[in-house]
Amino acid sequence: MVASLESQLLFFNPILTAKSSHYKNPLHVHSLIFKLPKFPTKNPALLFTLNSSSYSFTTTTLRCVAAPSPPPNSDDDSDPVSITNVAPDRTRDRRKIVRVAWEKLVRWSRSWRSKAKTDILERTKKVVVLGGGSFGTAMAAHAANKKNQLEVYMLVRDPLVCQSINETHCNSRYFPEHKLPENVIATTDAKVALLDADYCLHAVPVQFSSSFLEGIADYVDPGLPFISLSKGLELNTLRMMSQIIPRALKNPRQPFIALSGPSFALELMNKLPTAMVVASKDKKLANAVQQLLASSHLRISTSSLGFCGLYYDGVEIAGALKNVLAIAAGIVDGMNLGNNSMAALVAQGCSEIRWLATKMGAKPTTITGLSGTGDIMLTCFVNLSRNRTVGVRLGSGEKLDDILSSMNQVAEGVSTAGAVIALAQKYNVKMPVLTAVARIMDNELTPKKAVLELMSLPQVEEV
Repeated sequence: MVASLESQLLFFNPILTAKSSHYKNPLHVHSLIFKLPKFPTKNPALLFTLNSSSYSFTTTTLRCVAAPSPPPNSDDDSDPVSITNVAPDRTRDRRKIVRVAWEKLVRWSRSWRSKAKTDILERTKKVVVLGGGSFGTAMAAHAANKKNQLEVYMLVRDPLVCQSINETHCNSRYFPEHKLPENVIATTDAKVALLDADYCLHAVPVQFSSSFLEGIADYVDPGLPFISLSKGLELNTLRMMSQIIPRALKNPRQPFIALSGPSFALELMNKLPTAMVVASKDKKLANAVQQLLASSHLRISTSSLGFCGLYYDGVEIAGALKNVLAIAAGIVDGMNLGNNSMAALVAQGCSEIRWLATKMGAKPTTITGLSGTGDIMLTCFVNLSRNRTVGVRLGSGEKLDDILSSMNQVAEGVSTAGAVIALAQKYNVKMPVLTAVARIMDNELTPKKAVLELMSLPQVEEV
């Protein structure tokens, strides 16, 4: 029996009166046990009515059950009666609460979508993607599907890939079974690709980005926004893409946006639901990229840097370090060390990433978001991960050189591992798991020895 009372509930007044001081809140009465003088216990049902000064309630039928007899010497000569209400349907009430909450969420979503601007996509005529790898191809196809009139140019270095895209509308090297939209055009000519482009998606591996960008700098408009899809740290300089791009283009004011989050190229090509985040110092630019790329199967969240100028460092650092952690997770799997050790290792790795990122000025919430925890979970636990695959093969006993020579894609974690440790030393952060990966990459430590060393570390208080 549920009732919202303004003043009071009358239960067979004046026998019992229940008052509520919080009349706006529901009062749940599940059962009552009280004594009625000389009440006829043989009566199978009792008519029970609620009255209030502001509300009228439907009569509720309660069952009367005889209670155990009182002790023989009891001074109380009244008959104890237990009255239990069988009317409330708690499951029904719970479902109603859930339904109302969901309906509110749907109304809010529809209202937000109705107010969302679409002028950015309407005004955009040309997008260029730098790099013909799997993720660059997937993002080119995604952007092209947003608008048929949009020209999407892919700047690739392999003439065969270029020919395949233009003649058969597929990237024969990475996605031979996926058709690309006809408005995706490949070229090996940087001037043609960049001419009059409205946005540029940078999908060149980090270690090759500086030399690549320096070679095309003369064709890049100073106001062309660069959306970085690359994750990692430059090995010798410890720079991130937000530092590499303006430096290589000799333009410190080159507009920059970091796009990150748990996303495999294959699933983007298959239009499976995906969520990512864009981060930029320029809030308007972040919103513009959100409008440009968001779709029914790609959810884009925005992160504005405001005046701090540090937030996207968290997005980039998490994106770089998760690749190294994925190698460690793969090693655990390849050595068949079990689920307990996998959970312990990834949890420790997440802590190490958080320690370094916050020391560098990133917000902790960034590390627990899509670009942090989300990307870590995907890269560490799913077989599509290139870095995890490297770790699995290392844990199975293969040599690193043999693994890398057999791959047709770049595993950024291999080269990033050493840079991460140099960065950790710079900021005085202890990172045992990621340091062990770096030692394995340098062939100075075997996976088995690394596990033994990690298990022998001092057992300190968790931070």
